[in-house]
Amino acid sequence: MQDKHLQQQSPARRRSQLQDFVEKYFRDYNNTSEPSDPTRMSQSLLIYLDEALTHSSANEHQNHEKLEFLGDAALRLAASEFIDQAFPEMNVGERSMLRGYLVSDKFLASVGADIDILDVVVLGKQACFDENAYNTFRAECTEALIGALYLHHHSTEKIHTFLKNYWNETAIEILKNPKQYNSKSALQEWSQAQNLGLPDYHTEEQSKQHGDPRRFHSQVRLGDQLKAKGWGRSRKEAEQRAAQAALQELDEL
Repeated sequence: MQDKHLQQQSPARRRSQLQDFVEKYFRDYNNTSEPSDPTRMSQSLLIYLDEALTHSSANEHQNHEKLEFLGDAALRLAASEFIDQAFPEMNVGERSMLRGYLVSDKFLASVGADIDILDVVVLGKQACFDENAYNTFRAECTEALIGALYLHHHSTEKIHTFLKNYWNETAIEILKNPKQYNSKSALQEWSQAQNLGLPDYHTEEQSKQHGDPRRFHSQVRLGDQLKAKGWGRSRKEAEQRAAQAALQELDEL
């Protein structure tokens, strides 16, 4: 972070900082005839960015949280569109698994680190020195930034422009070893991001017949919010199917 504590900036300095950030990472995202001219930069874009890049630890009333909420929905939609375009033959379970990573806090934090987002995030005094939480701040404010892009442009187009290369790289890495990136991992990622703790699996053997596709039955719970079940030839397969069913139910919420 360039500035450990950014709360005391003047409005002029803050505007200049946001303009520099847009010029560096979002040069062509501005709805003006000359996006490289700071004097013509859209005022509404800067207002949304200022809100997205002001953490709740710094301002209780005007902060990133509403745009983060919007960004969560816009990100899931854009990621679904990306998967549909890039992997049209992929089944629903595989799509849910892949999308779980393309919208995860881990992914968002890595994007935030790549664009040095904490250099322009206004943090509260205590938060500035909580280095263990930096990845959380990166993920939250990157998602809020996505919400700002969606709100300003009223479409997912600029989200695709922003994230397409990151998504391509991540998808290639995941699909090299899909067993490492499975439905259980995707569900765990989502559950922890929602502060629900780890998914709870209850798995029982229903049949003694080897090869029986319903030999094991597994039920997964996420607190009181979700319950899904699955069957499989092995305990592991049943739990994967239960996690996959849970992810599909989440799609419908």
